[in-house]
Amino acid sequence: MSPPSTTATPEQHKLLTALALAMVDHPRATLTELAKAVGVSKATLYRFCRTREQLMERLVSYGVDTLMQALREAQLDTQPPLEGIRRLAELTLQNRELSCFLIHHRHCLEIEDANQWSVILDAFFLRAQQDGFLRIDISAQALTEIWGSLAAGAIDAERRGRIPRVGLNTLLERFFLSGAAVQP
Repeated sequence: MSPPSTTATPEQHKLLTALALAMVDHPRATLTELAKAVGVSKATLYRFCRTREQLMERLVSYGVDTLMQALREAQLDTQPPLEGIRRLAELTLQNRELSCFLIHHRHCLEIEDANQWSVILDAFFLRAQQDGFLRIDISAQALTEIWGSLAAGAIDAERRGRIPRVGLNTLLERFFLSGAAVQP
């Protein structure tokens, strides 16, 4: 997926995603250490963000914007449920660096950011229940939380080398549906 054109150039997207992972791997790193970790000069990083706090704010904002754009691209309001889940998995994993950063730095998120994500997913899962695709004995809100936890766990496990990247979206889809799908 290409980065949102309104928030970052392709070069900025590449730097932001690298910095997001560096901040996960080295949460207390200085700007100098982060610059070295992502392969840019201290001066380049300083021109990009002058303080660690500015960098955190920029990463949180960019991460939220990018993931919200991915949700919009998934077109969950119009997709058949199975296709919606597949698109959701694909687009979530295409932004795994930013997802991983937001998971590890969730304390920096505003309540409104989390609510935007939840409203979209709650509506999608409710529609999938109403269509008879997902079981109804689990609330749509619970399905949203289960999806988010499963995606976060899979992304983190892949980052730590516990599960392979290949087929991760299929794994995510299958494990979610095995617990949430209506049983024949």
